[in-house]
Amino acid sequence: MAKIDLSVVIVSFNTKKITKNSLESIDRSLWGTKIKYEIIVVDNDSHDGSKEMLEKYSQENKNKTVYFQTNTNLGFGRGNNFGVKKAKGKYILLLNSDTIILNRSIEKLFNFYVKNEKTVHFLGTKLLNKDLTPQPSACRFFTLPVVFATLLLKGDYWGLTRSSPNEFRQVDWISGACILTKKSLYQRLGGFDKNIFMYMEEVDLLYRAKRLGLNTYFYPASQIIHLGSASSGGKTFPILQVYKGFLFFYKKHYSFLHLFVLHLILKLKAAIAYFIGKIKNDRYLIETYEKAFRIF
Repeated sequence: MAKIDLSVVIVSFNTKKITKNSLESIDRSLWGTKIKYEIIVVDNDSHDGSKEMLEKYSQENKNKTVYFQTNTNLGFGRGNNFGVKKAKGKYILLLNSDTIILNRSIEKLFNFYVKNEKTVHFLGTKLLNKDLTPQPSACRFFTLPVVFATLLLKGDYWGLTRSSPNEFRQVDWISGACILTKKSLYQRLGGFDKNIFMYMEEVDLLYRAKRLGLNTYFYPASQIIHLGSASSGGKTFPILQVYKGFLFFYKKHYSFLHLFVLHLILKLKAAIAYFIGKIKNDRYLIETYEKAFRIF
């Protein structure tokens, strides 16, 4: 059997059509490539017909696509860890199920990484929205000022906390929608923290990587569409998970004083959003941020 260069790892959950579109875009992107690749799909016990679709797709593409069924929802991080363990490639591309690969983007990303792997340890692509507008995915670590700017000053909108640069550059972290690295480096870090179910996994991973002297870079010459929040199940769930993610991250990496200030920022954000909901009679804001306020 030919040696595998690249393992593309995808975790899916109730995203049947989107996952199939993503798989097809990967194969189109890598058509005729010299890269020996495999696609590993880990399904987190979907109940929307994904199991049957993936079974059929893997049979029709059995020389390239391998499908694993977890029979339970492992979450994003543990699902990726499971997939990486099954990967045979020296290099791994962690890819969200709600991505569409444009042109030869994977090949561009892979070739650039291989040429620069002595200094580039984790590499991300330029993400685009469905309408091809830039999606901020080059990010700063969540220090208290960054958290404050993110939650209360619309930091992402102003490019204070996340951006989408047009030049190759080193960054703190990149979106988990697309991360290329060596399998050995991912395993050296122990993969994603299994205690994080969804959101903040890549921040934690790349924060730990930075502390070991491993660098993360953003490469805009490679571009993919990221639809975003396809398996989150509404708006409330991801917001609550972000709150939990911030708290987990600070308990793990920061002092008690930093955690105390974080509590204040999160409560302030929740209170402001709740009262805006009251003024507008917006049930979503009221119910979501009432739950967020009670997380602590």
